[in-house]
Amino acid sequence: MSDDYILEAKGLSKQFRGFYAVKDVDLRVRRHSIHALIGPNGAGKTTCFNLLTTFLRPTAGTITYNGRRIEASDPATVARMGLVRSFQISAVFGQMSVLENVRVSLQRKRGGNFAFWRNESMLDELNARALELIRSVGLERWLHAPAADLSYGRKRALELVTTIAMEPELILLDEPMAGLGHEDIDPVMNLIAQFAKGRTVLMVEHNMKVIAKLCDQVTVLQSGEVLAEGDYAQVSSDPRVIDAYVGGAHV
Repeated sequence: MSDDYILEAKGLSKQFRGFYAVKDVDLRVRRHSIHALIGPNGAGKTTCFNLLTTFLRPTAGTITYNGRRIEASDPATVARMGLVRSFQISAVFGQMSVLENVRVSLQRKRGGNFAFWRNESMLDELNARALELIRSVGLERWLHAPAADLSYGRKRALELVTTIAMEPELILLDEPMAGLGHEDIDPVMNLIAQFAKGRTVLMVEHNMKVIAKLCDQVTVLQSGEVLAEGDYAQVSSDPRVIDAYVGGAHV
């Protein structure tokens, strides 16, 4: 595996009772880039994400992260290695405040286990960075509100912030713009772009304007297989991609 690439999948396949959700996928994610995984509904994007983050075991193929094979590993182990993901469904601690959610994530930089019982004065040391992240997505108004009380879109923004707060080397984002209001998209895009400086992002996203602005490389899946790959201009003008998206309505 070249040092230029932080994540590489070769011949990656996942079969469910004779049906291939992902088949013979080769994928290379260049270090310090923003890479998009796109495709029509049912293309296998989420299954591919689950394989790359070891939430699913592949039927065949290999996954290499930073030079280490990880396809037989588990999500907690690869997260400690610096590969962290978000989910389509918001995953935050509902009874904890917005500030508390972000502070818990910031503890990862200190090493060891997450300690919910740490002294309040120790956690207060994390406030400055937590506030910076919270303000970046416009959630400061809800600083002390329970996360459960947030709207769906704001929960998604909070989840993105808590994922970024862990400062992984590679972050996989599963539809980060889903559920966001139009006014929230630019701040979240700016946060992703800022985070990506010196790090790597792999994202599934349906908003093609976001893909066009943010992403260096795009891989298109259809029926579980790689259909096309290149920068946005290349894939958006590829006749196969246009046909897959029913006349280009989404490209």
